[in-house]
Amino acid sequence: MGAIIVTGAGRGIGKAIAMELIGAGHDVSLAARSEEQLAEVVREAERLPGRALACATDVTNAEDVASLVRQTEGAFGPIQAVVNNAGAFEAIGPTWEVDPESYWNDLTVNLKGPYLVCRAVIPAMVAQGYGTIINMIGGGSAGPIPYGNAYGTSKAGLTRFTETLAHELQPHGITVLATTPGLVRTTMTELQLNSAAGKRWMSRIGDAFEEGKDRPPTDAARLVRGLIEGDFFQLSGRRFTPDDIPEQVASDANRIVAEDLRTLRFRE
Repeated sequence: MGAIIVTGAGRGIGKAIAMELIGAGHDVSLAARSEEQLAEVVREAERLPGRALACATDVTNAEDVASLVRQTEGAFGPIQAVVNNAGAFEAIGPTWEVDPESYWNDLTVNLKGPYLVCRAVIPAMVAQGYGTIINMIGGGSAGPIPYGNAYGTSKAGLTRFTETLAHELQPHGITVLATTPGLVRTTMTELQLNSAAGKRWMSRIGDAFEEGKDRPPTDAARLVRGLIEGDFFQLSGRRFTPDDIPEQVASDANRIVAEDLRTLRFRE
């Protein structure tokens, strides 16, 4: 097994993904801005069979991302997979009223971040002839998010980025997949639940939690592990959800491709 990079691994869904992979014996580089959070994840992972490496990283900074890749290869060898999970959802409210810097920060973290990470790891993946890239597309990829325009727009962009990259990397044997985590209680959703803007403009999130529509981050973690450990090259450029059982989806790959299902495109 090669090394795996998980961004946004200091907490929430990213941490759950990293712990799932380390628990399965994988070597994982944990990328996040908070050194304190990363150190805590490394301490928790000490009892697990895989190895964890803390890499303080701002995914919107190209030099940080290049350092992340160098550290990972130096510690664990060739990179087998990348999980672009780091995200931001700060701009809440009517599009014409939110702070422009917050709006652009959401786009930068959610779209520029995955681009920089992919740009940094792909040359080595192409040279070795294998690799898996998983992008967390989430809300906004399939429809509008009123009063969360920046987040929704960034995830729609990441959706198109994912499929385009899958086509470009198909000749090189590299798999590119999109996943959604479902509604998970994280620092991001806590902002929507508890901030003044969130309470005013995104009360539907609180209603969804009240109705029990949320799910644990371990669901997304198990999905990502299954996608990394299985062979999904035939389904590159397609989407998966936490309700999926990866092995069952893989067994149905011929039909999915023939009927053009799980696509990341509008249907004409």
